[in-house]
Amino acid sequence: MNPLDLTARDTPNGRVVEVIGELDFDTSAALRDLVPTLPLERGQCLILDLARMEFCDSSGISALIAARNHAHSAGADIALAAVPAHTLRVLRVIGLDQVFPLHPDTDSAIGA
Repeated sequence: MNPLDLTARDTPNGRVVEVIGELDFDTSAALRDLVPTLPLERGQCLILDLARMEFCDSSGISALIAARNHAHSAGADIALAAVPAHTLRVLRVIGLDQVFPLHPDTDSAIGA
């Protein structure tokens, strides 16, 4: 098991959280705990950079949905950047590709 590492940084338009490692039953609580601590304002965007995420199970998907719900409750948007192919396939199968804006990389998500 690869541990989860979360790195948050500010951008002019909101926050970026880089998800590194495995987002699963054992680690997803870390993302659920981090997101509510991030200051988000109306009109900003929370970007989850998944380029280095190695694995995501249903608990990880639930954590992504919880992050979306938090962002929307703050009046902010959310976007997923650099979603790995294995996770993108799952998002498409369950219809979440229609719920989350998807971007090829963080820079394009910041500029959107």
